[in-house]
Amino acid sequence: MQKSLKLLWVIFITAIISACTGVPDDIKPVDNFELEKYTGTWYEIARLDHSFERGLEGITAQYSINPDGTVKVINKGYSVEDKAWQQAEGKAKFAEQQDIGHLEVSFFGPFYSSYVVFELDKQDYQYAYITGYNKDYLWFLSRTPTVTEQQMQDFINTAKQYGFKTDELIYVDHKNL
Repeated sequence: MQKSLKLLWVIFITAIISACTGVPDDIKPVDNFELEKYTGTWYEIARLDHSFERGLEGITAQYSINPDGTVKVINKGYSVEDKAWQQAEGKAKFAEQQDIGHLEVSFFGPFYSSYVVFELDKQDYQYAYITGYNKDYLWFLSRTPTVTEQQMQDFINTAKQYGFKTDELIYVDHKNL
């Protein structure tokens, strides 16, 4: 009986952890992904709200390759309420193949969550659309702190096509900091 309970517990924990590293239905990570081209600084242009970035503006993400092949992730944003910069450091690794835009990122020890690049300017790596393990997570990242109206509309149209709640988007301010 004890072994059966332990086995069920392990299966349950594994299911919960793996659920956070999956890909939402009808979303396909980009292929021919080149990590070296993806490294560097990205500006968050728009996102769906979630607790770990709530109240932050001027958000950037910095990606670099660690010696072991994992990715160092530094997210930084300005807290309007605290009038101070906040920073979180994490680590990412590929979920599958290294040429597929599906990574697993962790800011909390051994717990990973999906980072799915589902749209990308594959020529110059100037913009990327990211989701998590479900459609409650959505980011529009750019190499520049502003984008054109056409780029914003393309993002909104694409996100809407995939069923994201685009009427709930938060647009990140990079100017008034």
